[in-house]
Amino acid sequence: MQITHRQPEAEAEGAAPDRRKTVLVVEDDVTLNRLLVRQLTAAGYVARGALRWKDAQKILAEDEPAVALLDMRLPDTDGLDAVPQLKEICPVVVLTAYGAIEHAVRALRAGAADYLVKPVRGEELELAIDRAIERASLQRDGQFWKDRVKSIGSGKMIGESPAFRRALSLVEMVAPTDQTVLILGESGVGKELFARAVHDASTRAATSFVAVDCSTLQENLFESELFGHERGSFTGADRRKEGLVEVADGGTVFLDEIGEVSATIQAKLLRILETGTFRRLGGTKDLRADVRFVAATNRDLQEMVRAGTFRADLYYRLSRFLVEVPPLRERGDDIIAIAERFVADRVFRRHLPKRLGPEAKKALLAYPWPGNIRELKNVVERAVLLSGETETIGVAELGLAPTPSTRGRDAGSFRLEFDAPPTLEEIERVYLARLAARPDLSRADVAGILGISERNTYRLLAKHGLR
Repeated sequence: MQITHRQPEAEAEGAAPDRRKTVLVVEDDVTLNRLLVRQLTAAGYVARGALRWKDAQKILAEDEPAVALLDMRLPDTDGLDAVPQLKEICPVVVLTAYGAIEHAVRALRAGAADYLVKPVRGEELELAIDRAIERASLQRDGQFWKDRVKSIGSGKMIGESPAFRRALSLVEMVAPTDQTVLILGESGVGKELFARAVHDASTRAATSFVAVDCSTLQENLFESELFGHERGSFTGADRRKEGLVEVADGGTVFLDEIGEVSATIQAKLLRILETGTFRRLGGTKDLRADVRFVAATNRDLQEMVRAGTFRADLYYRLSRFLVEVPPLRERGDDIIAIAERFVADRVFRRHLPKRLGPEAKKALLAYPWPGNIRELKNVVERAVLLSGETETIGVAELGLAPTPSTRGRDAGSFRLEFDAPPTLEEIERVYLARLAARPDLSRADVAGILGISERNTYRLLAKHGLR
């Protein structure tokens, strides 16, 4: 038997409940159960009551509470046996009779968050529930402030060029809203820094910023990472796991390389963008997450839509507000300012005074930076090391080689020959094999010629066995 109180109107219409305010009461005394449900409802919680463990399991199959009140003595199970199962879902506050405190102590050792002695006073009940929810929230988001401290200073964006200021003004415009943002730009331009800037200037700044690299995981692993999974949903899933969307509840989820996700994941992303609900891998019930999505890509999503490899409805949903991050070669003197920041950061670590010489600055401004800020950072850090005890960094220490746009290319045509009309995959394989066989081209050079990131280049080479 289940005991329920009238739920808010939005939930009565079928919306996924706000699990942050949902409490499950598992107590076999009908009078006490109803009293607890009534007290919790009056305090603003969504309370559901169950008289037996089997009734509680039915509720848990439909809903996930923020906290559970669990009687230690139930007609169909020992409460101590139920604690390990419940604690995977939510914090557990056990209810015990006076004189049976030893059971509560055993429950705490089994993973319960707190205990209450019957009869339970109203203020004591609310305090225990609030304390359990707060403790769970701190445990889940404890890494947030560590990450935030790391990002302060090191993540500050630098630039005064018109192209950079235009992009930053768009961030300042959209950040205070909850609008989904799509950030476009070449690989290495700092799209994640712009995504963090959107988060930091929003009303969600004091909550989690969770970055998800869409290009590094296989479909099932990616789905599990993003949405979580239920116990037994795949081999090795020996326990329920919350996904990054749940971890970021109240905050921002950054989907990097959104153009790399499969059609299946595209459909699930569209659903959560439109409804705010999702399901864990292997799950059957809808869960709700209050998150803002910021996506980024270096690919032409419009062309992918035309080619049928990216959903048009998802593209339109993501691209309601676009921010285009300029490539480094279009940012003029910003190149020097950013390079000097990297020099200062590396000098701080090595405790050696360093500065860029005038010729080095000229070389930095003349170079086209196909790898953008990521490449500039690598060049500067290498130059600081190569300069040894010398204070001034010169052109030689920078080691700027010919760029992928010109190096190793013949003045004439590039020919691929086949005995019969090839498939697209055969053309791709042969072309990649030709590039990979060139001793004068590094992996970065190949990526530059292909116009894609090094990570995606590696994936293409691995696909054709060309590692």
